Amino acid sequence: MPRPTARVLAVLEILQSGGVHRVSAIAQRLGVDERTVRRYAEHLLALDVPVESLRGRYGGYRLAPGFRMPPLMLNEEEAVAVVLALVARGRGAATGVSAGGAAESALSKLRRAMPVRLADRIDALVDATSFTATPESERAAAAEPDTPILLAFAEAAREGHPVEFRYQDRSGRRSRRTLLPVGIVAHSGRWYATGADSLSGEARTFRLDRVSDARVLPDRFEPESGADAAAAVKATLAETPWQHRVSVLVVGESDAVAARIPRGIATVEAVGSAGRVRVRFRAEHLDWIPGMLARLELPFVVEGPPALQELIDVVAARFAMAAAEARENSAESAS
Repeated sequence: MPRPTARVLAVLEILQSGGVHRVSAIAQRLGVDERTVRRYAEHLLALDVPVESLRGRYGGYRLAPGFRMPPLMLNEEEAVAVVLALVARGRGAATGVSAGGAAESALSKLRRAMPVRLADRIDALVDATSFTATPESERAAAAEPDTPILLAFAEAAREGHPVEFRYQDRSGRRSRRTLLPVGIVAHSGRWYATGADSLSGEARTFRLDRVSDARVLPDRFEPESGADAAAAVKATLAETPWQHRVSVLVVGESDAVAARIPRGIATVEAVGSAGRVRVRFRAEHLDWIPGMLARLELPFVVEGPPALQELIDVVAARFAMAAAEARENSAESAS
């Protein structure tokens, strides 16, 4: 059960969000009665925190306008979220443009304000995590894993400990797994852990939002030197048997075409000697593929699946309609 001091600070944190907070709402959030909330407010007043009490139907507590807030207080999940956002931006993963200096400076200040144990765990997470620069149009809906799971895999990767956990695959099948993790990868809005299966030694990749009940084991292993976790995850995803098999014939040289496709999602093979290549990959959803093909800026023919060609026809019709309307509007404006 939280200590009274922690609850008093929790009341302060609620009031710092601004506005008037009803006593009943604060009591519900903290799991205490309204009399206890009033006692906590008195504790804050005793600490010279200007808590104002407003009476009436919509009354409650608020902080006095103009009050200078005390130092920022974050819980573990909030601290991890802020740190990862700063690291991603500093490495150019979020926008494609690095904010290196500012992000590193902010991260350093935030780290100094953390308790030693939390700072150490977050250091492990930063060291173990790779961020891929995935185009916005190819990012999946965000699937955030639980913070304790992220931290557990990060510490295990840094210290060379296996992790035992429960896993639910994309078909809904559950199993108990053990991984020798070499790193964590944030790719396309999702988080992955990659490493070797503890029994077979074969490479494995797991989505961390599908992991539960993770437990770091006391055994030790020697992490692979120079392992590229991001490359391993991309290679695994390129080979995953997703719903659609995509094959596209592109007019262009292999190197030029491969350079315009996100690394690790497809195979590019030359076809004959006519300057054409065949691009093949698997995909669970097709909606992002027309945009990727358009960015090739090269002639192409969709060999399959038929649903992709139908989708491209629909997108092309929309663009043609928009272009026609733009021409009509321009002609009307000129007249």
